[in-house]
Amino acid sequence: MRRQRALGVVVVIVGSAALYGLLRVGGYYAGAARWRHTARPAGGLTVPETRSIVWRETSPLTEALVADWASQPLPDWQEEGKVTAPRVLMAKLALVQDLDEVNAYLLAQVPWGRSGSTWELHPEGDYDFTLAALTAILYLYGDDPARLYPETRTHLLDVLLVEEGHNPRVAVPRTLGLIRDTENHLLMTEGSRYLKNRWLALHGNTEPRFDNTDNGMEHWILAHLRELQTAGLYEFNSIPYMGYTLTALMNLEAFGSEAVSAAAREILDRETWAYALGSLGFRRYAPFRRQIAKAGITSLGADYQTALVRTWMSLYPGDVDVPALTEGLHHALWGALLPYRPPDEAARWILEKPETYFVRVGHGPGASPEIYSGGPGYLLSAGGVHRGARSMIVARPITLMLDVEGTGDRASSEASDLDDVIHMAGPGADFRKWNNTGVYRDFAVASSPVHVPEGWYPNAADATWRVYVLSGDLSVAVHSGAAVGLVAIFHESNANTVLTKLLEANDDAKLLERTFRWPDGPVLTYNVHAPKNRWVLVCVDGEPLDRAFDTWPRMDGVVGH
Repeated sequence: MRRQRALGVVVVIVGSAALYGLLRVGGYYAGAARWRHTARPAGGLTVPETRSIVWRETSPLTEALVADWASQPLPDWQEEGKVTAPRVLMAKLALVQDLDEVNAYLLAQVPWGRSGSTWELHPEGDYDFTLAALTAILYLYGDDPARLYPETRTHLLDVLLVEEGHNPRVAVPRTLGLIRDTENHLLMTEGSRYLKNRWLALHGNTEPRFDNTDNGMEHWILAHLRELQTAGLYEFNSIPYMGYTLTALMNLEAFGSEAVSAAAREILDRETWAYALGSLGFRRYAPFRRQIAKAGITSLGADYQTALVRTWMSLYPGDVDVPALTEGLHHALWGALLPYRPPDEAARWILEKPETYFVRVGHGPGASPEIYSGGPGYLLSAGGVHRGARSMIVARPITLMLDVEGTGDRASSEASDLDDVIHMAGPGADFRKWNNTGVYRDFAVASSPVHVPEGWYPNAADATWRVYVLSGDLSVAVHSGAAVGLVAIFHESNANTVLTKLLEANDDAKLLERTFRWPDGPVLTYNVHAPKNRWVLVCVDGEPLDRAFDTWPRMDGVVGH
């Protein structure tokens, strides 16, 4: 009887844990499943595609990156097979280094886990992270028997690359097919399945299960990529998973059929263009989706896409000052070794902002938009809005990044952390209560005071405004009240003139809680306590704005005056 009771207690505990895990995992993934069918218009902003730049093959940055990975000893496969071991292998093979050791190491390994998301009933998941790297190794070095020995290649195909054939697995393992897996897992798992089939077919294997055209995998992967093209990425700016999504797409772009390569490139081009418009000086602070535990990140370079962009741009012809890599080195290796490079215009806008612009990036129902206003030397970036626990969206402060020198200590081109830039967020410190979408052309507003970095001293000020003059013809006006904070960019270098115009146009400071009048320009109306499905901006000169950002196109805006 005691044994039966004990067994019953164990069953209840295990069952409860499994049910809790299923509900926890399902809460997020159910939202993803609803979203994935929501195609949206592309918007009026054309994504650049033209490529004429002759990129360099290597750079000091890429050489140091690959050499650093190659210098590391091969770690324990069971403990480090997810990330570190495959990258050390990739780098050693790239540099033709320690080949006997590399091949012997690979021959000795078996899969350390299974593909798909990890959860309570599938603790051995995440092997698809390894698959994505092994697939790149196969295509980069599989036709060089002096580098990847024939017996090693056979072992790679027969033992380590476990996904093959024609049955894509779209559900999280052991969820009875009820819960769709995440973007990065699907792209890594099914991309590796598709590319293993393709390799075998291209190398003479005539089994029907490896023919992607006949077995349906070509159709499936293209349909999946089209879904990402028309709806955008669900895991936008994901920390920490965006890098895995991009590198899986880079695998498909490099090694897929002509149609698959083109489809993957289209997505990569759009994400690169969005990065170009949403970053300044290789720094970015956009809202992101996925791990709430990462909400406290304040580094301006923590976005893993930044690591790839810095790697690519280190190969740009000419003298380009690219900051050193400090984060995301495990993704940067793809930038050094795989062929994808940004389109011409995207690359140039990453390096500098030649014109003023205002861009809105829609991410669909239940999501947060990205909103950017920028120009030569500056970028206002909206911090977004949290849409509930299931959304897994981390709202962040609105930031003003600068790439210009100024008076005092405001050399913002070297800013690396949130405290180094003007920012505001609110109300309070809990990002779940924020709606930080209050960015418009050269203007930002939030329900909080404005943080100004230490060492900044105004060139003109009164009880309501502080004006800071930057180099060239750029000034920043700040109003920092308990209930509302405002930041306005002026293309004028006389601080006293800016202050006088501000006071004449906005003579009642109390009204700044809901309206701002540009000197000789429009009147902006806003609601810093807007519902979480509405843009903070309300009207321009009394004309209502489209505030329902759930239906905004994937990318829209105006580039130039």
